[in-house]
Amino acid sequence: MGIFSNGGIMDVIRCDEQEYLVHKWSPSGAANSAKRENAIRFGSSIRVKDGEVAVFVYNNKGENGTDYLVGPYDGFLKTINIPFIADLVGRLYNDASPFPAEIYFINLAGNVQIKFGIPYFDICDPRFPELVVPCAVRGTLTFNLQDYKNFIKLNRLIDFELEDFHNQIKDFMVRKAKSVILNVPFENNISPLVIERKLDDICTIVQEKLQADMLGTFGVNLRRFDISAIEIDKENANYLQLKKATADQQTKFAEAQTDVNIANLSENARIARKDAEMQVEGKNFGVYQLDQQADVLKTVGSHLGGGPGGEGGGIVNSMAGMTTGIMIGGMLGNQVGNMMNKIGGGTPPPMPNQPVYFIGVNGQQQGSFTFEQLRQMAQTGQFTRTHYVWKDGMANWELAEKVGEFSSVFPSVPPAFPKE
Repeated sequence: MGIFSNGGIMDVIRCDEQEYLVHKWSPSGAANSAKRENAIRFGSSIRVKDGEVAVFVYNNKGENGTDYLVGPYDGFLKTINIPFIADLVGRLYNDASPFPAEIYFINLAGNVQIKFGIPYFDICDPRFPELVVPCAVRGTLTFNLQDYKNFIKLNRLIDFELEDFHNQIKDFMVRKAKSVILNVPFENNISPLVIERKLDDICTIVQEKLQADMLGTFGVNLRRFDISAIEIDKENANYLQLKKATADQQTKFAEAQTDVNIANLSENARIARKDAEMQVEGKNFGVYQLDQQADVLKTVGSHLGGGPGGEGGGIVNSMAGMTTGIMIGGMLGNQVGNMMNKIGGGTPPPMPNQPVYFIGVNGQQQGSFTFEQLRQMAQTGQFTRTHYVWKDGMANWELAEKVGEFSSVFPSVPPAFPKE
């Protein structure tokens, strides 16, 4: 559209689109045109809304140039402080003369959403990598523009088509997201059986992986990566086999846990009984010492002077015998007591602290287990090198094959046989 002045028709340069990413302004309405008749006139009015930037693309002395006008702005080209316009006015054109330049409006405020779908591809369970399960993904990609100069540098505005741009981003995102999701089960120990319950975690992982690539490749800021559904082919034979194998493994773990609990209860009961017996023996030991002292006293008394009126008797001899007997009896009683302590072993020393372990099974924590229990479970296939393990003192969960003390639990895997 335009208005009349002494120099001819003046243009009103603005963008009236409601939803857009990049819009090229043209006085005649022809898109992607750089013809002379579509050149703008000095003195035309220009309006740039808040959240927009107007980009002037021109050729000056055989060199392409770019200037920017960030909104909000409402004025005229003859007063605007843009270097290339001032240069044109000062050296090339008189007032109201047309000059060739293309003007693009870029939306910095709005968000662009693209729906995507990733057709079926195979993912694996970290415990059973040979059982591949088909999986499809659907969701929405949301992005906007912030660094418009980088965006212009990476994209040709002269032939920019939003639909083509959407398709480029979609193809790029589908390829990248697929490669990330393929590795999610192994890197995060997530089974395909429960992956549908991990949508939020997977969205965060994919967004972090793609954000820098989207900015570096297309100059756009990835705001959200939302997966609406992860569809597993639950009729697939591998899925059914994986489900059965997981159920069997969970049953074995439950049985093993039950056996461990029963064994722990039995051992605790045995220790409690032994402690009770030791306490009873300790209480009765003083009585035992007195009995021993009395017996010794009698024996010594009978040998050291007899009773009154006996051979060699007399009060002196009797008293001396009793006194000596008491002293010897006390000494012998203590010696017998010490001997009993040595025979019985005395109070046993405290049991050494044995580390306990927790393991991850299907994304769930199981435990606690002792090293010996895990070693026995490994022999029956209930505990494998791909299970995650944690114990007190470890900063993070680690694969069992990477924990040093389990190197002897799992058999060594020979390297690949050399090709002849």
